[in-house]
Amino acid sequence: MRTPLIAGNWKMNGSASLVEEFGRRFADEPLPTSMDVVILPPFPYLDAARRAFEGAPLRLGAQTLNPLHSGARTGEVSGRMLKEFGVEYALAGHSERRQLYREDDEAVLDRLLAALNVDITPILCVGETLEERDAGRTMEVVLRQVGYVMARLEPDQRERVVIAYEPVWAIGTGRTATPEQAQEVMAGIRQYQAGYDRELAASLRLLYGGSMNADNAAELLAQPDIDGGLVGGASLKVDDFLAICQSAG
Repeated sequence: MRTPLIAGNWKMNGSASLVEEFGRRFADEPLPTSMDVVILPPFPYLDAARRAFEGAPLRLGAQTLNPLHSGARTGEVSGRMLKEFGVEYALAGHSERRQLYREDDEAVLDRLLAALNVDITPILCVGETLEERDAGRTMEVVLRQVGYVMARLEPDQRERVVIAYEPVWAIGTGRTATPEQAQEVMAGIRQYQAGYDRELAASLRLLYGGSMNADNAAELLAQPDIDGGLVGGASLKVDDFLAICQSAG
C-alpha cells in the first residue's frame, strides 16, 4: 500500500499570516493518519512555517535547491541549509524552473542528487507542453525526463524518489488533464519503472500536478496509479487544501 502524499507548492506566494493560518487550521482538523501532507513555501517563510506547523500534521518542503553545499552562488540555497530548517522534501525539475531558468535534465539530476545527499526526499517533476501533447509525444517526453534521472541513480536512491506528473498546459491555466489522461501517463511511468525493479514500481509514489483543486481532486485521486497531488493555486486556500487532503485519505 502506497501512502498518499499531498504537496502544496506556494510558488512565489503566501505570507507570514498565511503560514500561521495553515498551522492553526491543520492542528485543529483531523486528517487520515496514513498520509503525508507537505507545504512548500517560499524560502523566507521556512523558519516561521517550522514553528507554526509544530502541532500540525504538516511537513516542510522546498521549491528548489542548489547542487552545491556552499559557495559563490548569490541568491541560492543549498540542501544542507534547508535541512537545518527541517525541510524533508524538495522539488526538482518543476516546469517553471525548466522553462524560466533553463534547467535541463542534467541540472534537474544535479538538484535531485543534492537533495538525496542530505536525506531530503526529492519530488521529480515531469510533463509535456501542449504542443508536445498535440503531436502525440506525451509519453516520449515524460519517459525521457524520468529516464534521464532514474537511469543514473543507484537502486537505493530510486526508492527514495517521488515523481510528479504535471502536464505543462494544465499548470495555472484552469485546464486539467482528465482522470483517464492522467492515469494513462501514470501507468506508463509505473510500467517504465518496472523495467528496473517490479517492487520499486509497485511502491513508487506518483503525484498529479496540473490544476488539481477541491472539485476535481477526488476523481483524480481515485485513479489506481495516482497516489497524491502536487497542488498549486488551491494550496493557498486553506479550506480547499484541506478538502483535497480529505479526498486523498
